[in-house]
Amino acid sequence: MPLLSLLVPFFVLLIAPAFARQFEFDPSTALDKWRSAVLSGDAASLAALYSKEPPPSLHTSSGKPLALNDELQFWASFKSKGLTDLGYEIADQKVPDPRLRLFLLQVTLTLKEGDAVHKEYLVLSQGWLQHGDQQLILVSQHSPPARIRPPLNDKEIYDSAADPNKQIADALHAAAAAHKRVLVVFGGNWCFDCHVLDEAFHSPEIAPTIGKSFEVVHLDIGHMDKNLDVAKKYDIPLDRGVPAIAVLDSDGKLLFSQKRGEFEAARSLAPEDILAFLSKWKPISR
Repeated sequence: MPLLSLLVPFFVLLIAPAFARQFEFDPSTALDKWRSAVLSGDAASLAALYSKEPPPSLHTSSGKPLALNDELQFWASFKSKGLTDLGYEIADQKVPDPRLRLFLLQVTLTLKEGDAVHKEYLVLSQGWLQHGDQQLILVSQHSPPARIRPPLNDKEIYDSAADPNKQIADALHAAAAAHKRVLVVFGGNWCFDCHVLDEAFHSPEIAPTIGKSFEVVHLDIGHMDKNLDVAKKYDIPLDRGVPAIAVLDSDGKLLFSQKRGEFEAARSLAPEDILAFLSKWKPISR
């Protein structure tokens, strides 16, 4: 998902000089209209919110152009999947031109199937144009929906300068004192799914289990060329993808090695999948 700053050139190229006057823009009014249209599942109501001249610039998360009908179907389809609520947080916004408002939104979808309720998340880059007395969507790009909240920005999770042996020794010492186990997570800061897994570990659903039962160590693998000896020691086949997890008891005994790429596609996991794994490997209560 590109940052808002990367979307600015799209707007500059698409806007006609005729729309150059400045305007007052109320984000909640425009975004709430979009929210209501998605909740209704009415493709026609959604279509009315998109610019027709100039035509909207719509893309998938990978940057592939998206037809308007496909964009409308994506949002309208959530109604048939049991959509009951849609929330959004404005993570960032920019005003590259008096006619334009660019938003980076963290979107939360609440869906109900029978008695089961779950949430799905996506990141949405959306830009609005003032066209006469209307505010219309000119640019849109979204990530695929996921059961784990996707990260908005990359963090430096993996310390390339850290001594892996000291990292693990410190974690084992802390785990022994607190009756915990150690999760050794192999990965790199370049790895999107590594960030997704870290985001999951800090989520309200999962963070309490992590805090109570585990010490987490992030071991940097560079670009598959670093700390390979440590991965081999803990029987982690890095060629199956990262993030990859080894579980250690507080005395350093290896309890589990990820061999089948279980967390390699962290973005496809649900919170309950991760919680089931943690529950299996958390220390036995005394």
